[in-house]
Amino acid sequence: MSTKPTTVVLFGASGDLARRKLLPGLLHLVQSCLMPDLRVVGTSLDDHDRDSFVELAHQAIVEFAGTDGDIEGWPEFAKMLHWAPASEGAAGLRRVVEEAEAEAGWDERPTRLHYLSVPPKAALAVVAQLDEAGLAEGSRIVMEKPFGVDLASAKALNHEIHQVFDESQVFRIDHFLGKEAAQNILAFRFANGLFEPIWHRNHIDHVQIDVPESLGLEQRASFYEGTGAYRDMVVTHLFQVMAFTAMEPPTALEPAAISEEKNKVFRSMTPIEPHDVVRGQYVGYRDIDGVAADSQTETFIALKCFIDNWRWAGVPFYLRTGKRMAQGARIISIAFKEPPRSMFPPGSGVGDHGPDHLTFDLADQAKMSLSFYGKRPGPGMRLDKLSMQFAMHDTGWAGAVLEAYERLIYDAARGDRTLFTSADGIERLWEVSAPLLDNPPIVRPYATGTWGPNQIHQLIAPFAWRLPFERQWRDPNAVGV
Repeated sequence: MSTKPTTVVLFGASGDLARRKLLPGLLHLVQSCLMPDLRVVGTSLDDHDRDSFVELAHQAIVEFAGTDGDIEGWPEFAKMLHWAPASEGAAGLRRVVEEAEAEAGWDERPTRLHYLSVPPKAALAVVAQLDEAGLAEGSRIVMEKPFGVDLASAKALNHEIHQVFDESQVFRIDHFLGKEAAQNILAFRFANGLFEPIWHRNHIDHVQIDVPESLGLEQRASFYEGTGAYRDMVVTHLFQVMAFTAMEPPTALEPAAISEEKNKVFRSMTPIEPHDVVRGQYVGYRDIDGVAADSQTETFIALKCFIDNWRWAGVPFYLRTGKRMAQGARIISIAFKEPPRSMFPPGSGVGDHGPDHLTFDLADQAKMSLSFYGKRPGPGMRLDKLSMQFAMHDTGWAGAVLEAYERLIYDAARGDRTLFTSADGIERLWEVSAPLLDNPPIVRPYATGTWGPNQIHQLIAPFAWRLPFERQWRDPNAVGV
């Protein structure tokens, strides 16, 4: 379904996110006919004009758009690009927006979508500029994390934004929820009679959400020093994914109903206790320019939290993320309870590999896996852990997959808030975070290329972390599979 004519005002248009994701994504949305009537007004503190911005966008698309045919649409897309110099202020921004829309010759008033790809400290200045330019009324604003650093700052930020934009106009972006695999959790749970009846504490032992990253912080250390892994990743990403995993069935598959169920999960969370948290910092982080020699900023965090409602009471949710770890992954793993009694003889293998798991891989090439015990062929009763696996790229739908930022821009242009976070939800997450933020446990060192400090195993005992996996994802294209 294509959108109505849309003007995207892209703040930070010459930045890294715009080059890697946003400009190539907008081209793909045009090429796929989801947003065919588009104008992009770029602006940033860098010194550009329309011609140099078009050249910057062309270089970004050549480098990052891939080989899926989007580049063929470049000549037409280039005509959609405009530039508003920051030196001309609010009046100049409004003038360029109006010129771009006049050049398009649209018969109807377009949707104006303001995308703030700017540092957090610059966000409120952009909001003020949009207000001064008269571009706020009837428009939508997309904001990047972080949404505050604690409850007080989140409330203050929301208060300032709400002076200019109504909450219904604000789209707080979380690219994790834009991934097909994350949204597939809803389909998997609520469309299948096989899984929804067992999706609760009577059958599920525990849940893991694991997002290790192999990248370091050489380019982001000054930002990270005031943030850390908990504020940067857990509040803005992992808790949001947890809400999709744990929410009750919404009354309808529409934004308000889904948002309400997500917020119910947040309201049911118990406070995050410091003794249920392991903080770590990779060896070498303090050597980076801009990092204090005695920095206590965590580059790794693992925690146990609980959702105190009828569905999940007593079921621990284990969350882990960190930088410079053994590999990058984005995994949700549901561990089912083991049978209450085993009739199988000693040595049969039952229980050797832990409980059965349903695992979602949220990587760009989405996969799902269900592990279970099965009998090994031959005499006797010897059991092995087996798995059934599904990969999105096994299907004929793979070509229709939108990259996460593309999906979220498209949804914001349509006014669909399903995958975005509300002010109430964010403030509640900072509220349950208060015990941890007020009394954080010590930061423990861990070697790069590992899975974090050793204390993570005590945190999850008697269970075990799913990463590293005891078996590899199968390659559906491999010979002999």
